Amino acid sequence: MGWLTRFLAAVAFLAAGVIFSPETFGSLSKGENSAKVLIVVKLAHLLSFATAWGAALWATFIGGIIMFKNLPRHQFGNLQSKMFPAYFTLVGSCCAISLSAFGYLHPWKSSSAVEKYQLGFLVAAFAFNLTNLLVFTPMTIDMMKQRHKVERENNIGDEVGWSKNREKAKTIPKLAAMNKKFGMIHGLSSLANIFSFGSLAMHSWYLAGKMDL
Repeated sequence: MGWLTRFLAAVAFLAAGVIFSPETFGSLSKGENSAKVLIVVKLAHLLSFATAWGAALWATFIGGIIMFKNLPRHQFGNLQSKMFPAYFTLVGSCCAISLSAFGYLHPWKSSSAVEKYQLGFLVAAFAFNLTNLLVFTPMTIDMMKQRHKVERENNIGDEVGWSKNREKAKTIPKLAAMNKKFGMIHGLSSLANIFSFGSLAMHSWYLAGKMDL
């Protein structure tokens, strides 16, 4: 099943949920129309937040670790260089939608202290993802390509894991310096990603407290 088919299937399920919801049927007054708009905004907030949370959870703690442990290192790096721009674009866009929807539901001037904190968490999640997309990811990819070139010249990179790189770095100062620089940039990127995930986690606690199941 291609991505377009999956997307259309998701839209179809969402449309069915809207069509068969009780709010859809019957003649609506002006007040009821306003309530319907609020439901749509809440849905946009919830779906965008859930997508950002799920994508961050998978990429940070599951998918990336599995790929690193099973793919040749250069293949893993090249795959990540394609995935991370898409990942940060997706999560950043979802954070922006979720933030806009929450801001619409809770204007700053009339918001409680708790709601203002939640706006802050959503702003932080968006900002960390935007920083990763525009700053750290391009720097990481550029440094990775330079290091791959040096590693290919020394016949390493097709193995799984870091063992050969670390052995060669002991005798190749240029590679050791690249490892250090790459580690610093990648570390900052990972830190921003973790802070973004933490901000979303704080908002998930808030949402859980508001749900009535």
